[in-house]
Amino acid sequence: MGTRGNGPDPAEELRAKLEESRVVVGEREEFEAGETPVDAAPDPESRRRDVHEQARKRIDELRGE
Repeated sequence: MGTRGNGPDPAEELRAKLEESRVVVGEREEFEAGETPVDAAPDPESRRRDVHEQARKRIDELRGE
């Protein structure tokens, strides 16, 4: 069996890992706060129609129509 003092302290290693995981959890929560939940996302078909309509209007403006 090894003696104490020969290498890193396991308790300190665990404390460091715990602190790292807290930082990661905080970063994840911050990232996910900016995400739109799937059930709150707009209908893809209506979004597609809106984008196409905007594009058609812009093309008409550029053509001078």
